[in-house]
Amino acid sequence: MVEVLAQHAAELVLPAATVELPIRHSTSVSFPRAHTVFAQGDTGDSLYVIVSGKVKVVRRADDGRETLVALMGPTDMFGELAIFDPGPRTSTVTTLTNVEAVIMDGHALRSWVSDNPVVVEQFLGVLARRLRRTNDNVCDLVFTDVPARVARQLLYLGNRFGVREGRSVRIDHELTQEEIAQLAGATRESANRTLVDFARRGWIRRRGKTIFIDNATKLARRAG
Repeated sequence: MVEVLAQHAAELVLPAATVELPIRHSTSVSFPRAHTVFAQGDTGDSLYVIVSGKVKVVRRADDGRETLVALMGPTDMFGELAIFDPGPRTSTVTTLTNVEAVIMDGHALRSWVSDNPVVVEQFLGVLARRLRRTNDNVCDLVFTDVPARVARQLLYLGNRFGVREGRSVRIDHELTQEEIAQLAGATRESANRTLVDFARRGWIRRRGKTIFIDNATKLARRAG
């Protein structure tokens, strides 16, 4: 358990002795593909750390419409808001692949946090980075066009989940065209037109739910 927290909760830079404290309140779990870990509105106060696999985070509006807000993989954690605000879940988390994770009990986490100021600082740092990314995405919606937003999301996915193959970066994203569009804040039609254009220019290649970035320099230039 210590190894999981030390090696896979990379967002939290904590002393080894501090990491050992919540061990007895943590559990290793496995989820199959397409499994709902928790749904928006569910009660729950546990935090999850992904060891392997990918999940998607979806928000649902009052009218029933849904949008993809994040794609997460190894070292990412979710459910962390429960540490500070143990209310209903604010999103739905579903596995895109088989997932290995660690669950940490919310009550034990709150005790851990209250006894260790360094933990508070690290969690606040995680939340601040996520808020900054959200703010950047909001600005993108206002100030950049669809091709720029799609390019930025492709570069992000490549940096986060990509595997280098020769001169290209392979991204096995497990997302539908609609979900890729949602990440970029675009309609499916406009996002698909953009992907077709990028492929025609030789910047990317698509093969099912895999995208190859062949010219990251041109893609970054288009992202602005």
